[in-house]
Amino acid sequence: MLRRASRPLLSFVMLMTFMVAGVGTTTGTAHADSCYSWNRALSQGSSGSDVTQLQIRVAGWVTSGERLSYDGQYGARTAAAVKKFQAAYGLSADGVAGPATFSKIYALQDADCTPVHFSYAELNKCNSDWSGGAVSAATAKSNALKTMWKLEAMRHALGDVPITVSSGFRSRACNNAVGGSATSRHLYGDAADLVGSPSLCRLAQQSRTHGFSEILGPGYPGHNDHTHVAFDPSPYWSAPTCGI
Repeated sequence: MLRRASRPLLSFVMLMTFMVAGVGTTTGTAHADSCYSWNRALSQGSSGSDVTQLQIRVAGWVTSGERLSYDGQYGARTAAAVKKFQAAYGLSADGVAGPATFSKIYALQDADCTPVHFSYAELNKCNSDWSGGAVSAATAKSNALKTMWKLEAMRHALGDVPITVSSGFRSRACNNAVGGSATSRHLYGDAADLVGSPSLCRLAQQSRTHGFSEILGPGYPGHNDHTHVAFDPSPYWSAPTCGI
């Protein structure tokens, strides 16, 4: 998706004020954000809901096959993901989440907490309220948000090439209508079918390093026209045409 419209002038002014105050440091309080604001620097040993919010946004910056927990505990894996996020965006990669890191996150998210290149509407073309799946509507929507942040990381790693989602959350009715599996991760809101450029194989290969534990692509039955990525408690990758 192309980047959506810029935030209102007020947000820009707030950001510039914060930058003048010292955004390059790793301590202090970050500027207010319309989605979520961090009020302290975070590092290994930190815990709390603010750590969970950070984990949601950096979970796509992991090593091949790794999955970052959303447990509110700032451990070594969270620090490593923060370092990768920082390095990817030209920040000092020290693994400490301070104002510079938060400012970059603020610039990457819209008012509803979705990353700027993806939207809830794109991840749910089934209905308007996220109901009817295998989990509650709130959980399905929350899972979709986590998926979008992983996709945002993947998009940036690929050189900011637009990634198109053809299917995301599905209710049981929507899933049945397209002949989806009765156990499809689409029912949980944490799956996305990707099409377009880059190639489907490139998408399948790249997704291995962005926190997805289920990857199905070309060569796997029914997946020659898209690459499917999801979070599955039982990891499974299969895209034979792509060497996966």
